[in-house]
Amino acid sequence: MIDFISIEGWKTKKSILVVLAHPDDPEFFCGGTLARWTKAGHDVHYCLITNGNKGSDDPNITPVELATLREIEQKKAAEIIGVHHIEQLGYDDGMLIADLQARKDVVRVIRKIKPNILVSCDPTNFFPNEGYINHSDHRTAGQIALDAVFPASGNRMFFPELITEENLHPHSVEEVWLSLTSQPDINIDITDTFEIKIKALLEHKSQIGDPDTFERRMRNTRHTKDTTIDNPRYEEGFKRFVFQK
Repeated sequence: MIDFISIEGWKTKKSILVVLAHPDDPEFFCGGTLARWTKAGHDVHYCLITNGNKGSDDPNITPVELATLREIEQKKAAEIIGVHHIEQLGYDDGMLIADLQARKDVVRVIRKIKPNILVSCDPTNFFPNEGYINHSDHRTAGQIALDAVFPASGNRMFFPELITEENLHPHSVEEVWLSLTSQPDINIDITDTFEIKIKALLEHKSQIGDPDTFERRMRNTRHTKDTTIDNPRYEEGFKRFVFQK
């Protein structure tokens, strides 16, 4: 039986689709929230648009080898979060474009999974903080996801061949949650699932560098208001859209 989650307001089991650019994005952007949802009994699925084949400066690994490694890392991390289904679209890392083919590929996944909730990232967030320019793939993945949600996935006039050739009929989501946003309107307390997030992130060995240094850095991301090192509180923020039925 689904636990009632007060801040989300969901009283029934939800199917949740996470559409992001790279292997490791789900865990970095919203891993604590996703673990919260799977623990509550909701079904969470991943759709990763790129294969992450440029996410390394190691001269001893090829892009093909890196993509294979990151797929393995992502599967292990997702299982820790409680996610057992990953759609891999296989686009090249760092070269993602919000074109019709990418939109169609995401629409296909939406119509296949039929999620109630879609999670992506904010395509308008160029500068998450003073020391970081947001990766173009992150922004583009958010744009592709939003364009797929509306109007394409729920309108049979868009990509009708998905109906005639693949029997994938229109589907409209109930909500969209955008992670990695500078304008959150809902903040999820992930203190209870933060250890799950850390454990999952540590599976992305090709991305995190020294694990001890990485873990210390992550633990320092605690919410600074009304929290201490001995009693930390962690949050993940989202911009949430609830569509009228």
